[in-house]
Amino acid sequence: MGFNKTARREKIRKRIRKGLKGTAQKPRLSVFRSNKQIYVQLIDDESGKTILAASSREVNIAENQENKILKAQKVGKLIAERAKENGIKEVIFDRGGYLYHGRVKNLAEAAREEGLKF
Repeated sequence: MGFNKTARREKIRKRIRKGLKGTAQKPRLSVFRSNKQIYVQLIDDESGKTILAASSREVNIAENQENKILKAQKVGKLIAERAKENGIKEVIFDRGGYLYHGRVKNLAEAAREEGLKF
């Protein structure tokens, strides 16, 4: 099997996910990053359901022509606001095999600034 980025990320993602379990009170904040967009979900692993989601494709974020790091920060703030509205204060951060750097880091820090604990 040849080396590729996707397979490497998937291997890292599985290693990370082994130790992470989200509950209804403390869901898992899962990040997916594509080349152009960034998506985030709050997941309850016990019931296997997505509680909340946010992405850079949403109208109030996508309509602005700004760089991807600023969009990631807006998505982080948006998911934190939605979590607060639903009574969620703490989450388990799942970086999804991506390095904690750049867009993933900015999303996480923006969510922390809005009062989400992880």
